[in-house]
Amino acid sequence: MKFEQFRRLCLSLPEAEEIETWGESTFRVRGRIFAMGSPEGKSVSVKATLDDQAGLVAMDPKTFSVSAYTGRFGWVSVRLAGLAPQLGDRLVKNAWERTAPRRLSAQNARRR
Repeated sequence: MKFEQFRRLCLSLPEAEEIETWGESTFRVRGRIFAMGSPEGKSVSVKATLDDQAGLVAMDPKTFSVSAYTGRFGWVSVRLAGLAPQLGDRLVKNAWERTAPRRLSAQNARRR
């Protein structure tokens, strides 16, 4: 997966916006970050649960690792070159759902 694909996935979700912070693109829903990365970088970080983080790292340690600084909260670093589009889509949607207000997440679920 390329960063542009990742960006499109993030911005395709309801009320998602991209804001540059710390020299990186942060993807947010109502001001809260659910993913981040740099167009020049080889990896991105995605919000996850600690259980999901452990499962992803165990499944493919070449692609997934515990994020620096935010890993203790479940965030996962993802090497884009090893990320299949279907899994990328699922990771981004799950990260958005964990971050979005419940009412917005419920509205999105009803639309699908």
